[in-house]
Amino acid sequence: MKKWGDYMLDNIVDNLKDDIIKATQELIRIPSVYSKSDDEKMPFGKNVNSALEYMLDLGKKLGFRTKNIDGYCGYIEFGKGDELVGIIGHLDVVPEGTGWTFPPFSATISDGKIFGRGAIDDKGPVVASLYAMKAVMDNCKLNKRVRLIIGLNEENDWKCIDYYKKHEEAPAVGFSPDADFPCIYAEKSILSCYIKENYTNNFDKIKIKEIDCNNNALNVVPKFCSLVLEINDNIQMSDFIETLKHFIKRNNFEIDIYKLSQTEVKLTSYGVGAHAAHPDAGVNAISRLLVILALTFKHYNCNLELLDFFNKYINTEYDGKSLGISCKDESGRLTLNVGDFLLENNILKIGMNLRIPINTPISDIEDIFNRLCSNYSNLNFETTSTEDFLHVPKNDKLVKTLCKIFNEETNSNAEPIAIGGATYARAFTNCISFGPNFPGHKDMCHQTDEFVEIDNLILACKIYAKAIIELGK
Repeated sequence: MKKWGDYMLDNIVDNLKDDIIKATQELIRIPSVYSKSDDEKMPFGKNVNSALEYMLDLGKKLGFRTKNIDGYCGYIEFGKGDELVGIIGHLDVVPEGTGWTFPPFSATISDGKIFGRGAIDDKGPVVASLYAMKAVMDNCKLNKRVRLIIGLNEENDWKCIDYYKKHEEAPAVGFSPDADFPCIYAEKSILSCYIKENYTNNFDKIKIKEIDCNNNALNVVPKFCSLVLEINDNIQMSDFIETLKHFIKRNNFEIDIYKLSQTEVKLTSYGVGAHAAHPDAGVNAISRLLVILALTFKHYNCNLELLDFFNKYINTEYDGKSLGISCKDESGRLTLNVGDFLLENNILKIGMNLRIPINTPISDIEDIFNRLCSNYSNLNFETTSTEDFLHVPKNDKLVKTLCKIFNEETNSNAEPIAIGGATYARAFTNCISFGPNFPGHKDMCHQTDEFVEIDNLILACKIYAKAIIELGK
């Protein structure tokens, strides 16, 4: 049940609503997608750095202490005390993708929503957290310092947060506004990896000439993939196209065929984007195209081990059953997303992102892939990154406190949940993820037409303000 002070704090946040909307829009308009950089002061690219500078400038204008940590990350802080409360978010975003109703970096407001890449992941929640800090700083006295830690490389390999941990103070307690309400007590382990085959482009009948996946990230269900195939004189182009059409129709896939010449054909596959933590929420354009390739190559007796591996062990399955893996526990089941397919330096690769239940070691999954690849003469398995799971018991004080705050503010009785996503919460002890997605609302993270509902953003700000007071007492 709300207290009188809660209603007062709600009114304070309501008075900040216009500022919250404006700041969220301005931040979304910075296209902070990671890019390679040789500038030591901008290790993740100019646009990502611009997003950091925007937030630090805003924090300074609002009366906070700020610090740019060598371009890797930054923080915004207030209060006094030996103990530090941390709020950990990020400003980098996944690539915009295609098919948006509004330009992805326009921050268009429509139907009570702010549309744009990063609106819900994680720019809107970071802004909400900052203004929650503002509401508390100006109206309440705490016994601890509160610090908004701003990461810039969350969508890739977390170099930003690793740098922070080496150079700055770790929070004693905290949360990451980068997942779901009421709060997250467990996050699955993550394995990003590739299956590779040497591919010299020498061919008997069919050759893959080029592949375009629109720079899809491994942690995104791809909505687009195209490639160009070349056939030799032993195959009639008309027969080849009919064979492709037959397999596409049989599988009911959305794949277009374009005849480029008498020897070349282009295939373009379309899907539905989603976060790799929820692959079943999307339609995988790469997997569907690989299915057609595997069938076509087999039909013409063309041996490509990578396609055979895909067809046997991955296909369009997401739960690992075809790999001989059936792990599942309280955090959920294993999921698999094919996020990349590329031909680079005569190496053909399929990239995958797996979310692994907390009771299954990552090494067990790696061993299975290595064993299966050893059955082939020309395949190799490579791990590109791993992230260990997070698990805080449901009866832990932090979990119970944040869950209680959410339930009181929303007059609900929700229970802590487990997710397949990864947040900065797992980078620190005594830290869990907390919002901003509300129960029953569609998660637009990494999706086309990503948005944040303005009313929910303001409500999240109120919830975060109360969490800051409770954790900072």
